[in-house]
Amino acid sequence: MNPNPLKILVLYYSQNGSTLNLARQIARGIESVAGCEAVLRTVPKVSTVCEAVEKDIPDSGAPYATAEDLKTCAALALGSPTRFGNMAAAMKYFIDGTIPLWLGAELAGKPATVFTSTASQHGGQETTLLTMMLPLLHHGMIISGIPYTESALGNTRSGGTPYGASHVAGHDGKPVLTAEENDIAFAQGRRLAELAVKLA
Repeated sequence: MNPNPLKILVLYYSQNGSTLNLARQIARGIESVAGCEAVLRTVPKVSTVCEAVEKDIPDSGAPYATAEDLKTCAALALGSPTRFGNMAAAMKYFIDGTIPLWLGAELAGKPATVFTSTASQHGGQETTLLTMMLPLLHHGMIISGIPYTESALGNTRSGGTPYGASHVAGHDGKPVLTAEENDIAFAQGRRLAELAVKLA
């Protein structure tokens, strides 16, 4: 057992469980690589009422992410459901608060990857994944996708793109991943961890 594993942050926002399930599968992929540990974190909802705030600790699920989680991670997997072809406001709000980390170049040189879920097959998965990469590029992170050497990527009839793992939940919001979506998310986590090990 490695007493000092590389901590790889899996930071996600999920309302119905789809993005959470992708995050869990990515975490499994990360932990399949010797010397790596997945750290799951989430972000609080953003309220339309200015005075409303979330509790400091969520009622269930992963703890809320902090700047320290980002600063100390060896790599980052960032996930959000799609909202009109972009990341959800809660994740964008959190990312917008990382300017102090940007000023200190705290994330520069670390590998990163992105993942998402949508209600429909053409609901903006690729635009969401691409726009989620933009702030990571500004931070100087090294973006990792999924190559077509992963056979599930060429066989999927649901989610999964070369830009990152994805899930098609349908309009009823079913969070259960298909076999291909599971395989792609696992492969994405494993690939991220392998890159982190090489760069460490």
